[in-house]
Amino acid sequence: MVVMTLLSRARAGDDAAFGELVEPFRRELYVHCYRMLGSVQDAEDVLQETLTAAWRGLGGFGERASLRTWLYKIATNRCLNWLRDGERRPRTVPVFPPGVVPPEPSRTTEPVWLQPIPDTLLAGLPDENPGPEARYERREAVSLAFVTAVQTLPARQRAVLLLRDVLGYRAAEAAQLLDTTEDAANALLKRARATRFDLAPAEPPTPRQRQAAATFAAAIEAGDVDAMITLLTDDAWLTMPPAPLEYQGHAAIADFMRRIGLREGRRRYRLVPTSANLQPAYGCYVSDDGDPVGHAHGMLVLTMAGDRVSAFTRFIDNAVLPYFGLPRRL
Repeated sequence: MVVMTLLSRARAGDDAAFGELVEPFRRELYVHCYRMLGSVQDAEDVLQETLTAAWRGLGGFGERASLRTWLYKIATNRCLNWLRDGERRPRTVPVFPPGVVPPEPSRTTEPVWLQPIPDTLLAGLPDENPGPEARYERREAVSLAFVTAVQTLPARQRAVLLLRDVLGYRAAEAAQLLDTTEDAANALLKRARATRFDLAPAEPPTPRQRQAAATFAAAIEAGDVDAMITLLTDDAWLTMPPAPLEYQGHAAIADFMRRIGLREGRRRYRLVPTSANLQPAYGCYVSDDGDPVGHAHGMLVLTMAGDRVSAFTRFIDNAVLPYFGLPRRL
């Protein structure tokens, strides 16, 4: 009854009623846009587009589906338009300093533009799977490994995978949301599921893991590569989106850190703890050649396996720092 009253008032032009009507869905729509786009900035813009389109198109909401489903349809298609039209922000972040040649990587991949998401923006999401078709738990579906893998999928495969396997919509519902046939939606899903998703366990970091992460961060701050390596699993990965170079194993990671990451002791890090994608994370600040000021240098996100680090991901883009409440200088 309350929803119908708000809907009636909103259709009559009451923007406050519209705000109250959509507020329960705002956070989950934002996270859906983030999964689609891999960027907290782009997700923020597309969410605003979605709510503006919903406000303007409220008269066309026929109530054949729930308001939540109708909003997801708008959000998903706005994300697809964003990806199709190439509206992603210009990417000009240098990955390596001029003249610095990185060591041979363990493998190269397609560049993936990606930002971490602060845990504060993930608060309040439903803990349980929201639909009968969901395959991934909430924590798995916001892990860095999952969001990274999703970004490698073509846009419509990405959309149907999220609608079916994360949000739990049935095949017919997903097809309706994407304005396609059920057979076409199933074909897209089959191709999307062929991508391998290596996910970290869907459990919050334990106190012991948080302590191990802090010890790892302290080793970076001290410039102690040997101490860092002892805290890595044997098959650990170092990745640096959007750089297509990835390094696996103690020897490869140690070589990279000595030659590039810590530059033989000339570069010093100061790490500020935070949490991203429900994983331990740190805002990174760099001082070169004795400079007492720490200058913002992106973020570091850790993936834990037991009390070891199984992956650490360096993000160089500073644009995400304000979302974590982190300054540009220390």
